Amino acid sequence: MKSVETYQATIYLGLTEGYGKVTHTSCEVKALCQEYCNRVGLCITLTELDFIYKGGCEFGAAIGFINYPRFPSTPEDIKANALALAKELKQKMGQIRVSVVCSDETIMLGEK
Repeated sequence: MKSVETYQATIYLGLTEGYGKVTHTSCEVKALCQEYCNRVGLCITLTELDFIYKGGCEFGAAIGFINYPRFPSTPEDIKANALALAKELKQKMGQIRVSVVCSDETIMLGEK
C-alpha cells in the first residue's frame, strides 16, 4: 500500500466556440489531451458533461488530474499541468473562458 497527499485539479471546458454555432466533439478534446499527455508524461481523465444554465445548455468536458501514488507529484506541478493544458484547450477549442478547479482554489482563464 502507498499513499500520497491528496491534490486534485479539474478543467471544465465548454465545446461551443465563443457564442457561436461551431461545436467541437469529445473526440477532438481526447486527441488534444492525448497529445499533451504524450508530450509531458501524464495520465488524466476525460468525462463528457453538460453545462446547464439559465436560458440554455452546452456540451462540454471535465479533464481530471490527481496525485497518483504510483507516480507522485507536487500540488504545484499538478496545478501547472492543469493550467498549461487548459490554456491549450481554450485556444484550440475557441473558448472565451475555461475554469480550473483545484483542491485549494478555482481559476478562470479568460477574464480578469
